[in-house]
Amino acid sequence: MANRGDIFETGEIFRDRQLVRVGHVPDLDRVVGRDDEIDAIGSALAPAVRGGPPETTIIYGKTGTGKSLVARCVTREAKHRSAENGHIFAYAYVDCSDYGTETQASRQMARELQTGLDGTVEERSIPRKGISAADYRDITWELLAEGDVQSFVVVLDEVDKLDGDDLLRSLSRARESGKVEALIGAICISNKIEYRDRLSERVDSSLQDNELVFDPYDATQLEAILSRRRDAFVDDVLDDGVIPKTAALAAREHGDARKAIDMLYEAGRLAEKERANRVTETHVDAAVERAEINRFQKLISGQTPHVKHILRALALLTEQTDRRNFRTAEVYDAYQRIADQVDANPLSYDRVQRLLREQAFLGVTESEHTGGGHGEGSYRVHRLLRSPEVVTKGLDDH
Repeated sequence: MANRGDIFETGEIFRDRQLVRVGHVPDLDRVVGRDDEIDAIGSALAPAVRGGPPETTIIYGKTGTGKSLVARCVTREAKHRSAENGHIFAYAYVDCSDYGTETQASRQMARELQTGLDGTVEERSIPRKGISAADYRDITWELLAEGDVQSFVVVLDEVDKLDGDDLLRSLSRARESGKVEALIGAICISNKIEYRDRLSERVDSSLQDNELVFDPYDATQLEAILSRRRDAFVDDVLDDGVIPKTAALAAREHGDARKAIDMLYEAGRLAEKERANRVTETHVDAAVERAEINRFQKLISGQTPHVKHILRALALLTEQTDRRNFRTAEVYDAYQRIADQVDANPLSYDRVQRLLREQAFLGVTESEHTGGGHGEGSYRVHRLLRSPEVVTKGLDDH
């Protein structure tokens, strides 16, 4: 048997890779660039830390601006501080993009609460299905009573994905209707600034006027965030320019801390795969390209082989010429050549034209009418929204 070496060898790049994984919730002192927002949520929860009523807050902002991170860190800190003050504070985190129905969200709220009260309430089975949203909420009220919880906060992440506002209404009226003694509040997180306009008048009137907007991070803030994650790596393994370059690229493209952290992690992984002993700016460039390829592959997942042939045709035309815009006829000719090479029967011209329009609708390409020269009339042109290298690699790896 050949000597393979250690197939589980990881190299000497990472010390604690969990610190640069997107789902990781760090300690509050690792959260940077959001001091005002931390203070605002802390103020909303301050009464609960002393056994009083938490204030409901709505947080708006784009993905990756720290909304979920700050909410989870501050509620966790509130639980610790309450215990120091001799009060019982509990919280539940519900990601409504995963639990989008009232029943699913209510069930997850009960399960999260039971986990958080581990050891202080009798363990019970919370069925995955077969009972109503109201039944799951009744389990929550029972758990709050059994755990002698004085204050309870539910973090509803991506709350705009929830299919109604019954859960919010029930939370806001639970004490008033005599279902619980605990004081209840919510932190509602949304990417959509118009979320509150969709609420029923009764629910809207029950919410306090605590609204926060999280702006995208700038390069300085992103650099500080990434610097706080430096200890994910072995000492001195990062070149000096790696974190500043990652922060600058992320700030220019999106201001998204999640993507910036993921970019840094991917750069480390690429260095690790190469068995390199340092992470360099070249690895950052490769990580950016890999991220682009991954996003492109998500866009085309589930597409037919012929759609992929059409996109490859556009990529080849872009690589082989000094143009970015191509007429439908040019794309169709290139597509036919690729189909012949792989022994596929080409689709009709009209079908390819429709598929090109569909890709423009999906944001994979752009398509527009343009006027030709004298006697040419108007025609449609198409172009890729990503570099041909990214498209080709994405198609090859898919």
